[in-house]
Amino acid sequence: MSSDPENLTPVFLRRIDAKIDTLALDLRELKERVSGVEIGLTSVRRDIAGLAETDARLQVSLDRMRDDVGRIQRRLDLHEEPAA
Repeated sequence: MSSDPENLTPVFLRRIDAKIDTLALDLRELKERVSGVEIGLTSVRRDIAGLAETDARLQVSLDRMRDDVGRIQRRLDLHEEPAA
């Protein structure tokens, strides 16, 4: 008898084993892809930190120039009187 339950058990176990192997392979691929995304995200964060540093430097330079222009305006008596 080919439909004997004792003969079907190994067949189903082999199918389950094959499916588990496929899932394991898919999981390995997903882990690799997630690692790639994490590496890319780290790079983006590093770039953002660099941009924030550049922004801070530019802000300091702008503040210095604003102070210099204010000093020049006062020396040349070009500054406007504040409205009262």
